[in-house]
Amino acid sequence: MSSNKIQYAIVGTNIDEVKRLNSESGLSYNEIKQVLAQYYEQKKK
Repeated sequence: MSSNKIQYAIVGTNIDEVKRLNSESGLSYNEIKQVLAQYYEQKKK
């Protein structure tokens, strides 16, 4: 299989495009939770 071939899911989604868009989308839910937890820990001091 060629490495430059576009991969599609069964329903027709371009997998590489989804991965690219996700990487550009910013913080994940868990990353935001971690940042907020650190912020509130610092505010308590």
